[in-house]
Amino acid sequence: MLTIKRVPTVVSNYQEDAAAAEPLGCGRNCLGHCCLPVSKLPLYAFPNVPKPIKICPKEDRSSDFFLNTLLLGQWEDRMSRGLFRYDVTACETKVIPGKLGFIAQLNEGRHLKKRPTEFRVDRVLQPFDSSKFNFTKVGQEEVLFRFEAGGGNLPHYYDHAPVNQNSPPSVVAINVSPIEYGHVLLIPRVLECLPQRIDPDSFLLALHMAEEAGSPYFRLGYNSLGAFATINHLHFQAYFMSTQFPVEKAPTGMVTVTEGGVKVSRLLEYPVRGLVYECGNTLKELSDLVSSVCIWFQENNIPYNVLISDMGKKIFVFPQCYAEKQALGEVSQELLDTQVNPAVWEISGHMVLKRKKDYEEASEAYAWRLLAEVSLSADRFNEVEENLFEATGTVKPEQMHKEGESLKESAFADAIAEGCVVLQ
Repeated sequence: MLTIKRVPTVVSNYQEDAAAAEPLGCGRNCLGHCCLPVSKLPLYAFPNVPKPIKICPKEDRSSDFFLNTLLLGQWEDRMSRGLFRYDVTACETKVIPGKLGFIAQLNEGRHLKKRPTEFRVDRVLQPFDSSKFNFTKVGQEEVLFRFEAGGGNLPHYYDHAPVNQNSPPSVVAINVSPIEYGHVLLIPRVLECLPQRIDPDSFLLALHMAEEAGSPYFRLGYNSLGAFATINHLHFQAYFMSTQFPVEKAPTGMVTVTEGGVKVSRLLEYPVRGLVYECGNTLKELSDLVSSVCIWFQENNIPYNVLISDMGKKIFVFPQCYAEKQALGEVSQELLDTQVNPAVWEISGHMVLKRKKDYEEASEAYAWRLLAEVSLSADRFNEVEENLFEATGTVKPEQMHKEGESLKESAFADAIAEGCVVLQ
C-alpha cells in the first residue's frame, strides 16, 4: 500500500475532527438525510434539453444572473459573514515571466495549524466511508444554492424550493479555504454519498454548470483519489479568475474528430502530457466521451485530473503520477519542501505557494520542473493513450499519430466545418 503524508485542505468549517465526530441531525441544519430533505434552499434549475454547443455565444442575461448575481453574489455574502478561514482576495498574485505566463499565488493561510495526515495514493477507487468527513456534515449556511436539471428551454430560479424526494439534490457550497475569488464546490447528489469517482450524470452536471456560468474565466476542476483529492465524497471545484490559464495557451496537435463531432487533441509544448476534448454536436456528446475516458482511468487505477474550460466546450484530461513518485521517494526534497500539491489548478498553471520565499523566487523553470514530475513519461503516456483510444472507440490503431506529425487532412477539414479548430 502506497501512502503519502500531506496537510489536508479544509474545505468546510465542519471538517475538524471534533465536528466530524458529532452525531448528525437535529439542530445542526446539515446536508444529511435528517435535515436536507426538509430544507428549502434556493434552487437554480437549468434547462435539460439537448442543444447544439454554441461556438461564439452571445451575451446571455441568465448567465449574468447565474454567475454574477447568484454564485459570486452569494459567495461574497458568505465572505461578509466571516465563513472563510482567510481573505483570499488579499493574497498576493503575480504572472511569472515566460512563454506561458504561469500564475503564482502566495497563500500562507491554506495550511496553518494543520498536521500532516496519511493518504492512500495507490487506489483511485475507494469505497465511501461515512465515518470520515463528508459533505453531508456541512452546515447549510455554507451552501449557496441547489443546482439541478429543470424542464423546458429556459433556466428557473426559486428562492425557497422543497426537495423532490424522487430527485436527489445537488448543491453548490463554498470552499472555506479558497484559492481564488468565487471558489466553490459542486457536490452531485449529495445524499447518495457517492465516492470520488466520475460517472456520466455527474460529469454532465459539471458541464452544465460551466455552460450556465457563461464566462471563459469560470472553470471547473476535478481531482481523482491518488491525484490530490483529499475527500472521498464526489465533488468538483470551481472558481473565477479573469486571465487565461497557461494550459489554455499551449498548442495542441489534433488526433481525430469523432462521429459525435468531438475534436480530440494532444497537448503540446507543456510540461504535463494530456489530452484535450473540444466541441461536439451537443454538450451531452462531449460529456459522454470524456466521462468514458475518466471511467477508463478509474477502472485501470490511473490517477488523473480534469479541467473544464471555455464554458464547458473544452476539457483537459491529465493522467498523473506525482503522488506515486512521492510515496516511492522519487521526488526531490527541494520540491517536497515547497508543500505544493500539484492538483488540477497547479497542473493548469495556477501555482498556489505556501512560503514567501518560494513566491518571491518563482520562475517558469521552477514551474516546469515541478510539473514535469507530475507527468507520465512519454513511453507510458503513449501506452496509456493507445489503450484508452481503443477502449473508448475514439480512434482506430491505424489512425494513431505520433506526436509532432502533421494532422490528417480529412479530420482537419471536418474540424473546420464544425467550427472547432483554432490555428496556433
